[in-house]
Amino acid sequence: MSTPRWRKSGRSGGAQKCVEVATNVPGSAFIRDSKPGEDSPVLRPSPKGFAAFLDAIKGDRLS
Repeated sequence: MSTPRWRKSGRSGGAQKCVEVATNVPGSAFIRDSKPGEDSPVLRPSPKGFAAFLDAIKGDRLS
């Protein structure tokens, strides 16, 4: 398995503490909070679930 490469959203405004994602592992997506660093729990949604999550964010359907 490849090692996830974490990245922050371009919309984080350069904030040091935010949500990070890794999508470089084929067939996987990973989400974590950057505040705890390497100790952060990692969410591992299915690729379909991650795509639906992103669509909901882009469509402003989360409250």
